[in-house]
Amino acid sequence: MSDLAEYPLGKMFNVRFSNAITSVFMNNNEILETVQVKQEPEVSSPVKQRILFMDSAQQKHTEFPVSVLDLEDLEELHLEKNQIEIIPKEISHFHNIRILYLNNNNINNICEELGELKSLQSLDLSCNPLNHNSLDVIGNIQQLRELRLYNVNLEEFPVQLCKRLYHLQLLGLSNNKLKCLPPEMTNLIHLKEIYLQNNDFRSFPIQLCALTTLEVLDLEKNKLTSLPVEIGLLSNLEKLFVNFNKLSIIPDALCECKKLSVLDLSGNCLYKFPCGISELRELNELVLSNNDLKKLPSRICHLRSLSVLYLKNTGLSTLPSAFTKLESLKILDLSQNYFTNFPSAICGLKQLQVLSMDDNFISTVTPAVRTLKRLSYLGITGNRFAAFPEEVLQLESLEKLYIGQDLGVPFSRLPDNFFMLKNLKELYIENNNLEFLPTTLNLLCNLEVLDCHTNNLKKLPDTICQLHGLQKLLLQNNQLTSLPDNLDMLQKLDLILLYGNPMVDPPLEVCSLGKSAIWEYLQDKRRKHALATKIQALWRGVMVRKGLGPFSYLLQTGKKGKKSKKEKKGTGKGKKSDIKGKSKK
Repeated sequence: MSDLAEYPLGKMFNVRFSNAITSVFMNNNEILETVQVKQEPEVSSPVKQRILFMDSAQQKHTEFPVSVLDLEDLEELHLEKNQIEIIPKEISHFHNIRILYLNNNNINNICEELGELKSLQSLDLSCNPLNHNSLDVIGNIQQLRELRLYNVNLEEFPVQLCKRLYHLQLLGLSNNKLKCLPPEMTNLIHLKEIYLQNNDFRSFPIQLCALTTLEVLDLEKNKLTSLPVEIGLLSNLEKLFVNFNKLSIIPDALCECKKLSVLDLSGNCLYKFPCGISELRELNELVLSNNDLKKLPSRICHLRSLSVLYLKNTGLSTLPSAFTKLESLKILDLSQNYFTNFPSAICGLKQLQVLSMDDNFISTVTPAVRTLKRLSYLGITGNRFAAFPEEVLQLESLEKLYIGQDLGVPFSRLPDNFFMLKNLKELYIENNNLEFLPTTLNLLCNLEVLDCHTNNLKKLPDTICQLHGLQKLLLQNNQLTSLPDNLDMLQKLDLILLYGNPMVDPPLEVCSLGKSAIWEYLQDKRRKHALATKIQALWRGVMVRKGLGPFSYLLQTGKKGKKSKKEKKGTGKGKKSDIKGKSKK
């Protein structure tokens, strides 16, 4: 199946025909014209054009487009983010509709005819002021596989839906007011994903433990205080999100979920982990941020498959020596902790690509950091460096470096050999005391983002004009008065910020108008300078030809120029002054 062509939003609707990709233009609910974008190979027998797909999202519709209702072959329809209030009875004409998005409208009642869509497999009615009594109609769509009812002010999930939606595989109920689920939830024996975040659950809905097909369970931002032992029955569970609850202990039974690959426990009150957590051999991502751990349990270091570990704001000041056993780790977040030294155990993680050590109390970086050959992202903002840690320059694979000091100790210079970071694409050095940038900056040929805001920069090096890949240049809140004359040679630059500088050249009023105005100013300045230089050269030529140049006196008198008495006296005084100067030396 061919991909849809991309078009800007407006009066044009993206549709897919059975034998061609076509864009249909509509106005006042009337199809005006069709423009074929891509034709499939011709067939010998004539094929009727059948519109199968239509995207009319964000078009400010207040009602169903009339012309859409005539497209009986439609299989997928997007009408989300409009202002539609009523689902018309004619919706029953969509005999083949499989996917229907009506989220983010003003729909109140669900008409009975919606229940006649026997082929419908995916329905999204999220973010509508729905009359909950009309939800039972959905139970008639017995082939439904996916139902999304996010943010509809739901206090109880209709029992009828549990009894009739036998084939349901995905159920989205986040951002409602649910406190419990009906016992009939156990009828949804094919359910694989359920999203219940940001509700009012105070206890774990035990009915879910009977749904052994469940693969994704999201209970983020509720008020859970514990997890039941029965959670171990979810033998197919792959992703569990119970972050931002009130959990203090994780039961050993969770270790029976052998297929678990993502576990998010952040934002709780954890102090105890199950002894058998190392048995979760397929665990790939573990999130423990915002728990007051103070010490990392060493048993976590035995999760050999772990590639992502978040430990932000956990009260840590050291890492266990066994931390080097996390040989598969690629992403590590240790920000907002109490480290005073760069943990040497990290340097043994050969696969590490992303490391965040922001907002700690680190003053030096160990030379062993050079062993992190694959590190492409490093965050060390808000620390206690007295000077730029030059050990970082050994990280040749680094692409993003964050070393702003909004909460730390600022430094005053970048080393001249900063160009050693030859693969660097983004540099964030805001909130320091830099007065100048190194002239070798131009050697960072891959640089795309340079953020120097809130420093003491007084002048930019002319070599910055050679950063031809630069796309963003953030210079606000410095001491700049001028810009390099050729800065407009940065053709890929799409953002430059200069507010908070005492700009003179260009003046503030030009800088406030953005890049285009600044570029126009610099180009006009060069044109004026070139014109002035040309006029000056022509004038000198005219003066010489007319004998009015620097030797015009000789040309007019024909003499070698004897000095007058006054001139001779003046010369004598000059020599005397020189001698005095020499004697002083």
